[in-house]
Amino acid sequence: MVLLKIKFPFQKRVRLAQGLWLLSWVAMFSGAITFAIGVFLKTELHRRSEVMHSMDIHIVPNLLMAVGLASVGINICAGKVCQDSLDTSRFPRWKTFLPPFFCFSVFITSLLLVAMILSFALQPSLEESLKIGLKNGIQFYKDTDTPGRCFQKEIIDRLQIEFQCCGNTNYRDWFEVQWISSRYLDFTSKEVKDRVRSNVDGRYLLDGVPFSCCNPASPRPCIQYSLLDNSAHYNYEYQTEELNLYNQGCRQALVSYYMGLMNTIGPCVLFDFLLQMTILVSLRYLQTAMEGVIGQENVEIETEGYILEKGVKETLLETKEKVKKLLQFAQVGDASATTPGTQPDEEKPATA
Repeated sequence: MVLLKIKFPFQKRVRLAQGLWLLSWVAMFSGAITFAIGVFLKTELHRRSEVMHSMDIHIVPNLLMAVGLASVGINICAGKVCQDSLDTSRFPRWKTFLPPFFCFSVFITSLLLVAMILSFALQPSLEESLKIGLKNGIQFYKDTDTPGRCFQKEIIDRLQIEFQCCGNTNYRDWFEVQWISSRYLDFTSKEVKDRVRSNVDGRYLLDGVPFSCCNPASPRPCIQYSLLDNSAHYNYEYQTEELNLYNQGCRQALVSYYMGLMNTIGPCVLFDFLLQMTILVSLRYLQTAMEGVIGQENVEIETEGYILEKGVKETLLETKEKVKKLLQFAQVGDASATTPGTQPDEEKPATA
């Protein structure tokens, strides 16, 4: 049973070929835009790689770049097929090329849908990666003299200023680490000695945050130190007063930023997927309609186009059998290539 059969008169075939040629060029530019989106997302993720523990999320921009480039090539070929379909003498050369072309194109186009699904499915992985990465970044904030970590302070400061955030979850994360380098501590001072001795690990901890946590929109001059000591500042109560610091943690700020990008990219990728599938379905109709013209004297006859020559179930069974035969043929070929030919042993001369 033929699936989704449509009759195509000559004029209808011509209009289909011409419209599909134009649509394939639109899809080619859409593929280029998809590639550019992948590059942009890859760049944005790479900019924050210092505060990310794993790179699982990079599979999304990698897929978008690969599919975008492949989509450009697919649509160039589709445009050429549409041109040759207007000339019955040139179309037959595509007959053997189009079946594998359709399989490859459907697979590549499906990856667009996979990329869009992964962009949302990997949100927990992105959040966990940022949680560990930011924790390490805050811990190494003070190591400005350590090779490999010299720019960690600058990275964290710029991140907190740009995204208007403080700490990993909130500003209290800075209370748990020594973020001031020992190089800038006066160990002859009684206050420094007391703070170091009071900590089990011998770290200099204080209820303070770096300057980059300060919110410039606050009317009060920034309070960085003794944040939990009401008596240290005039007219100050940290329990009730909104501190003049950024309230949002950097992890949540970055997750919101990247998921905002995903939400913007998602509809673009979905549009590209629908456009590409429309082209492939239309090209399949054009191919099957043109195959009815091959060998005919009158090229203006009415032909039939369809998606599948048989039903879905029959096509799947037939494809399964073909794959089995190919695998059996490959196994037989490998066995004959690896097994040396056996020859009968020559008779040994009789010994007395």
